[in-house]
Amino acid sequence: MDVILDDKELEKLYTTGQSRKLKLPEQVIEKFFATIQKIESAISIHDLRADKGLRLEKLRGTKNRYSMRLSEKYRLEAEIIWIDDKQTIAKFYLKTISNHYGD
Repeated sequence: MDVILDDKELEKLYTTGQSRKLKLPEQVIEKFFATIQKIESAISIHDLRADKGLRLEKLRGTKNRYSMRLSEKYRLEAEIIWIDDKQTIAKFYLKTISNHYGD
């Protein structure tokens, strides 16, 4: 599936491996890259849902916003735009890496 980096800081993190604004542990950065690879290699949303480590979840109160676990503390948030009527194939617009507990 397609991945679009819809945030300048995420784009900087993806291209350089670091971001001044996103002060993230190395483990989270590595998981960020691994998660992008998983999304790109997935044939359908079922492949991502089957990966229990990702914990792909729809965010409450939003229409197309989902999160994926990068660590216990951090989540990668994305807007998913469905390409097919069955909602199995999508484009992922990566929005931010959020601190799940707000610390």
